[in-house]
Amino acid sequence: MGFSAGSAKGIKNDINVTPLVDVVLVLLIIFMVITPMLQRGKPVSLPKGAHPETNEKEGDPLVLSITADKKLWIESNMVPEARFETELSTELAKEPGRKMMLKGDETLEVGEVRKLMDHAKKAGAKGLQLAIEVPKKK
Repeated sequence: MGFSAGSAKGIKNDINVTPLVDVVLVLLIIFMVITPMLQRGKPVSLPKGAHPETNEKEGDPLVLSITADKKLWIESNMVPEARFETELSTELAKEPGRKMMLKGDETLEVGEVRKLMDHAKKAGAKGLQLAIEVPKKK
Protein backbone atom coordinates (compact mmCIF):
# COMPACT_ATOMS: atom_id res chain seq x y z
CA MET A 1 0.00 0.00 0.00
CA GLY A 2 1.75 3.04 -1.25
CA PHE A 3 0.87 6.65 -0.66
CA SER A 4 2.17 9.34 -2.99
CA ALA A 5 2.34 13.04 -2.16
CA GLY A 6 2.44 14.24 -5.75
CA SER A 7 3.56 13.32 -9.19
CA ALA A 8 7.11 12.57 -10.04
CA LYS A 9 7.39 15.76 -12.09
CA GLY A 10 6.59 18.10 -9.22
CA ILE A 11 4.06 20.92 -8.86
CA LYS A 12 2.48 22.24 -12.03
CA ASN A 13 2.83 26.02 -12.07
CA ASP A 14 1.10 26.91 -15.35
CA ILE A 15 -1.86 29.30 -15.38
CA ASN A 16 -5.16 27.68 -16.24
CA VAL A 17 -6.75 30.18 -18.64
CA THR A 18 -10.01 28.31 -19.24
CA PRO A 19 -11.84 29.56 -16.10
CA LEU A 20 -10.70 33.12 -16.83
CA VAL A 21 -12.08 32.95 -20.36
CA ASP A 22 -15.36 31.52 -19.04
CA VAL A 23 -15.78 34.38 -16.57
CA VAL A 24 -14.92 37.04 -19.16
CA LEU A 25 -17.40 35.60 -21.67
CA VAL A 26 -20.17 35.48 -19.06
CA LEU A 27 -19.47 39.13 -18.13
CA LEU A 28 -19.50 40.11 -21.80
CA ILE A 29 -22.87 38.46 -22.33
CA ILE A 30 -24.30 40.13 -19.21
CA PHE A 31 -23.17 43.57 -20.38
CA MET A 32 -24.52 42.97 -23.89
CA VAL A 33 -27.93 42.09 -22.47
CA ILE A 34 -28.10 44.83 -19.81
CA THR A 35 -26.77 47.82 -21.81
CA PRO A 36 -29.84 48.25 -24.09
CA MET A 37 -32.08 48.15 -21.01
CA LEU A 38 -30.32 51.15 -19.46
CA GLN A 39 -31.68 53.61 -22.03
CA ARG A 40 -34.92 55.21 -20.91
CA GLY A 41 -37.74 56.35 -23.12
CA LYS A 42 -38.10 55.46 -26.76
CA PRO A 43 -34.84 55.56 -28.74
CA VAL A 44 -34.84 58.53 -31.12
CA SER A 45 -32.22 60.28 -33.21
CA LEU A 46 -31.56 63.40 -31.13
CA PRO A 47 -30.64 66.78 -32.59
CA LYS A 48 -27.04 67.92 -32.15
CA GLY A 49 -26.18 70.67 -29.64
CA ALA A 50 -22.95 72.46 -28.89
CA HIS A 51 -23.47 73.93 -25.41
CA PRO A 52 -25.61 71.72 -23.16
CA GLU A 53 -26.72 72.75 -19.70
CA THR A 54 -25.64 70.34 -17.01
CA ASN A 55 -27.85 69.93 -13.96
CA GLU A 56 -26.50 66.94 -12.05
CA LYS A 57 -28.25 68.01 -8.83
CA GLU A 58 -31.73 67.39 -10.18
CA GLY A 59 -33.54 64.11 -9.68
CA ASP A 60 -34.53 61.47 -12.17
CA PRO A 61 -36.65 63.11 -14.92
CA LEU A 62 -39.77 61.67 -16.52
CA VAL A 63 -38.84 60.98 -20.16
CA LEU A 64 -41.29 61.98 -22.89
CA SER A 65 -40.44 60.90 -26.45
CA ILE A 66 -41.80 61.64 -29.89
CA THR A 67 -40.48 59.41 -32.67
CA ALA A 68 -40.01 60.17 -36.37
CA ASP A 69 -43.39 58.56 -37.11
CA LYS A 70 -45.01 61.02 -34.60
CA LYS A 71 -45.85 58.43 -31.94
CA LEU A 72 -45.87 59.70 -28.36
CA TRP A 73 -44.20 57.84 -25.50
CA ILE A 74 -44.14 58.31 -21.74
CA GLU A 75 -41.00 56.49 -20.60
CA SER A 76 -41.30 53.21 -22.59
CA ASN A 77 -45.10 53.18 -22.93
CA MET A 78 -46.66 54.29 -26.20
CA VAL A 79 -49.65 56.56 -25.59
CA PRO A 80 -52.17 57.71 -28.20
CA GLU A 81 -52.34 61.49 -28.63
CA ALA A 82 -55.96 61.54 -27.45
CA ARG A 83 -55.00 60.04 -24.06
CA PHE A 84 -51.58 61.68 -23.70
CA GLU A 85 -52.66 64.52 -21.38
CA THR A 86 -54.58 62.24 -19.01
CA GLU A 87 -51.76 59.68 -18.85
CA LEU A 88 -49.18 62.39 -18.23
CA SER A 89 -51.26 64.08 -15.54
CA THR A 90 -51.60 60.68 -13.84
CA GLU A 91 -47.81 60.28 -13.89
CA LEU A 92 -47.33 63.81 -12.56
CA ALA A 93 -49.83 63.20 -9.76
CA LYS A 94 -47.62 60.37 -8.45
CA GLU A 95 -44.70 62.78 -8.00
CA PRO A 96 -45.82 66.42 -8.42
CA GLY A 97 -42.45 68.21 -8.57
CA ARG A 98 -40.82 65.78 -10.98
CA LYS A 99 -38.77 67.22 -13.85
CA MET A 100 -39.49 66.12 -17.41
CA MET A 101 -37.18 65.55 -20.35
CA LEU A 102 -38.41 65.71 -23.94
CA LYS A 103 -36.67 63.54 -26.53
CA GLY A 104 -37.74 64.54 -30.04
CA ASP A 105 -36.43 62.99 -33.23
CA GLU A 106 -34.26 65.36 -35.27
CA THR A 107 -36.32 64.75 -38.41
CA LEU A 108 -39.46 66.24 -36.86
CA GLU A 109 -40.65 69.74 -37.57
CA VAL A 110 -40.82 72.26 -34.73
CA GLY A 111 -44.61 72.26 -34.83
CA GLU A 112 -44.82 68.57 -33.89
CA VAL A 113 -42.52 69.02 -30.91
CA ARG A 114 -44.37 72.20 -29.90
CA LYS A 115 -47.67 70.27 -29.95
CA LEU A 116 -46.21 67.74 -27.51
CA MET A 117 -45.01 70.60 -25.30
CA ASP A 118 -48.52 72.10 -25.32
CA HIS A 119 -50.02 68.75 -24.29
CA ALA A 120 -47.51 68.53 -21.44
CA LYS A 121 -48.35 72.04 -20.27
CA LYS A 122 -52.09 71.24 -20.27
CA ALA A 123 -51.33 68.10 -18.24
CA GLY A 124 -49.72 70.25 -15.54
CA ALA A 125 -46.04 70.28 -16.44
CA LYS A 126 -44.11 73.21 -14.98
CA GLY A 127 -41.19 72.92 -17.39
CA LEU A 128 -39.46 70.63 -19.86
CA GLN A 129 -35.84 69.89 -20.57
CA LEU A 130 -34.98 69.21 -24.20
CA ALA A 131 -32.62 66.29 -24.80
CA ILE A 132 -29.80 66.80 -27.29
CA GLU A 133 -26.84 64.79 -28.48
CA VAL A 134 -23.54 66.41 -27.63
CA PRO A 135 -20.86 65.89 -30.29
CA LYS A 136 -17.74 64.20 -28.98
CA LYS A 137 -14.70 66.42 -28.59
CA LYS A 138 -11.75 65.45 -30.73
